[in-house]
Parts: sequence; C-alpha cells; structure tokens
Amino acid sequence: MMNHKVRIHTGKDQKMKDRRFQRYIYTGVTAVLVIAVSVLVVFAFIERRALLEFWNKVLEILAPIIYGAVFAFLLTPVYNFVCGAVEKALKGRVRDEKTVRAAGRTAATAASALFLYLIFSGLIRLVIPQLYASIVRIVNTMPTYVQNIQTWITNVFANNPSLEDTILEIYRQSVDAFQTWAGEKLIPNLQNLENLRNLERLFGSLTNGVRSLINLAMNVLIGFIVMVYLLNIKETLAAQMKKATYAFLPLHIANETVEEFRYIHRVFSGFFIGKLIDSLIIGILCFILMKILRLPFELLISVIIGVTNIIPFFGPFIGAVPSAILVFLISPLKCVYFILLILALQQFDGNILGPRILGNSTGLSSFWVLFSILLFGGLFGFVGMIIAVPFTAVVFDVMAKFQYYFLRRKKLSPDTRDYIKLARIDEDNGDYIEHK
Repeated sequence: MMNHKVRIHTGKDQKMKDRRFQRYIYTGVTAVLVIAVSVLVVFAFIERRALLEFWNKVLEILAPIIYGAVFAFLLTPVYNFVCGAVEKALKGRVRDEKTVRAAGRTAATAASALFLYLIFSGLIRLVIPQLYASIVRIVNTMPTYVQNIQTWITNVFANNPSLEDTILEIYRQSVDAFQTWAGEKLIPNLQNLENLRNLERLFGSLTNGVRSLINLAMNVLIGFIVMVYLLNIKETLAAQMKKATYAFLPLHIANETVEEFRYIHRVFSGFFIGKLIDSLIIGILCFILMKILRLPFELLISVIIGVTNIIPFFGPFIGAVPSAILVFLISPLKCVYFILLILALQQFDGNILGPRILGNSTGLSSFWVLFSILLFGGLFGFVGMIIAVPFTAVVFDVMAKFQYYFLRRKKLSPDTRDYIKLARIDEDNGDYIEHK
C-alpha cells in the first residue's frame, strides 16, 4: 500500500517537473526571440539607408505587379457585375456550368480591359493635350499676368510706398523663380508628354524624362496583363490564403483572421471606389459650373480639383489654393467667384454627395482622420495621404477587438460610456466609482 502511494507521489512530482521544464523552455525561447527582435531593430536603425534603398529597389522591380494589383482591385466591381450578369443570362439556356462560368469570365475580363482602355485613351487623347495647351498658355502669357498683378498691388498699396516696394520686390523674385522653373523643367516635361502621341518624335528626342515615361508605359502594360490574371484567379488566391491560415493557426484565431481580412477588404474597397466616384462627380461639376460662370482654365482646374479631392479633409484646400492663384492671375474678381464656387462644391460634397456615396465606411471621427492624414502624409507623401484613412480604420478595428478581449477576461465593461466619469474600479467587488 505504501509502495502504491509512493508511486502516485512520484508520478505527480514527475508531472510538476515536466511542467516546470516546459515553463523554462517557453521562458528561454521568449528571451531569445526578444533579444533577436531587439538586434534586428538596432540593425535596421543603423542600416536604415541601405534598407530603404533595398526596399525602393524591390518596389521598382515589383512595380508591374503593384500596378496590376491596383487595377484589379479598382476594376473588381466591374468584373463581378459583368460576370454575374452574363452567368445569370446564360444559366437557363446553357446546361454546362463550366461553359457558363467561362463565358462569364471572358465577358467580364473583356469589359474590364475595355473600361481601363477607355480611361487611359480618354486621358491621353482628350485631357492631356488640353492640359498641355492650358499650361503653355499660362507660361506664354505670364508677362501680361505679371503686369496685371503688379498694377493691382500698386493700386492697393498706393498710400504706403515702403510696404508697396517690399511686396513688389517679393513678388518679382517669386515670378522670376516660377518662370525659370517653368522654362527649364515644366514645359520640356510637358512636351515629352505631348510627344507620346507620336512615337517617331518620342524616340528622336530621347531624354531622361522620356526614359521614365517609357518605363512607366512598360510597367502599365505588364500591369495590365497582371490585372487580367488576378481578376480571373482572385477566388483561387483567396481560397489558398484561407487554407494556409487555417493550416497554421488555431481554429478560433483563424476564424478571427479571416473575418478581419473581410473587414479590411470592405473598408478599402468601399473607401477607394467611393472616393474615386465622388471625386469624378466633383470634377465634372466643377468643369460645368466654371463653363457657366466663364472662369478661365476650366479643364485644368477641374482636373486639379477632382484629383486632389481624393485626399480626405485637406484635398479641397490642396487643389483650391493653386487653382485660385491661376484664376487670380487673370482677374481678382473672378478669383472671388471661383473661391465661392469651390466653397459651395465642398459643402455639397461634404454634406450631401460624400455621405450618400461613402456612408460611414471607416467609422473614424474627424480628429483621427486629420491625425492619420498628417502622419501618413508626412511619412509617405501623396500616397500616404490617400491610404491614411482606411489603414487607420483597420488599425483601430484590430485594437478594439484586442481591447474587448482583454476587458472581457478581466470581467470589465467594454462600453466607453462607463469610463467617462470613472475615478477608479474597486479591486474587491469590481464596482465602478465615479469622481466627484
């Protein structure tokens, strides 16, 4: 009997030793991982320039894949709509499901390619020549505009000669700098763009700027091919990613991961596609209204307003300031009309059009929209300002889920309203004590 008890205690002791050994192993592995990560962080900081160059090189190599992925992402609604419509039309007439599916994919691919071609051909054949003509007109007639503004400054500050001289000197220096930049950089680059319509002239005046255009054209062409592949295999790629997720992660974590990626897709697609449609409508409205009011450079300014409107919060200001300066060069009074027009357009966009198209696709407050744009814009420039809002919305969603999980484990309330007047939580009974 005693021997049996000894064996029982010996077995318990062995299990305790095994558990203790496992804790040591986990602690050791954790310590090694922490040290390894710390070394990597220090190395990345010391060699940040080399790593940045390597990253830029990788992005340059993968540029066609990136372009293709962006095209496929933006054209997915067109592809899905045409594919679904064709399959629905053929379902009752064709018995073979594979034939129906193949016909739907073929028609959807052709429709997506045609849509992309129409956009690019419209830009190259219609918009770019008009933009070129407008900018060349501005540069060529700059002396007249300069004289108009100089006369206006003289009339406004006629009673204060010293201030007039100071402002005129600053104005002349600014004009000289702009004319030098326009003559040496802007017009030659625009001429290279115009030369895209004539390959013979393009290769006859080959420069660094044109080489960049050729690389861009090649990347866009390869990206178009990548887009076709991605549109037709996107379901397979998604299935492979899900399979890998469920293979390497515990079931409950895999389910949360798949659900989070669905949320990411909803946020990014809803924001980008909605913002593009919204900006296109604003650009067209701006062009029509400027035509009605007979304001100058209507196409150039409408393109600027439409493109910059993609950027939340700051976009209207970024586009309106240089556009107002252009109109001011022609007539200060027309500049006032233009500013009133832009204010009316932004009120319409912010209160009527934007909410109808975008809805509450991100769920961020105005403060966090402003914060994210400033942060990502400072880090990544124009692209950062565009991706800032949906990316921040995804980060907030992940943080909210982790927060909810840990609060539930501590049996605390996840409702933010319970913490507004909170002073402390009683450690014994968990009561919420408000401050007086």
